[in-house]
Amino acid sequence: MNLIIRLLLTAVAVIVLSKILPGVQVVDFTSAIIIAVVLAILNAVLKPILVILTFPITVVTLGLFLLAINAGIIMLADYLLDGFAVSGFWIALLFSLLLSLMQSVLYSLLDKDIKQS
Repeated sequence: MNLIIRLLLTAVAVIVLSKILPGVQVVDFTSAIIIAVVLAILNAVLKPILVILTFPITVVTLGLFLLAINAGIIMLADYLLDGFAVSGFWIALLFSLLLSLMQSVLYSLLDKDIKQS
């Protein structure tokens, strides 16, 4: 149940960011849910592989290359999905940063609410 709530919160964050950022377009809430699922799968499967393969670059850049990996995952989701569009690398980077920030806030509120009940 917690996973479903997290996916819905991520979908809400995607919709909010698509309204704020000029280079991000999401067709509707159904597309946002699909985006949340695809991003979760890409982050669970592809991201660990990319982190291992790019470990030397990540060490040299003191971890900043992880931001490029996140932006690349956003751009891959854009490529795979029809209802999602990102206009370029820098917008994808900003989108991934803001999405991570929003997820942190929303998930901490969710966890706090679950602990209280």
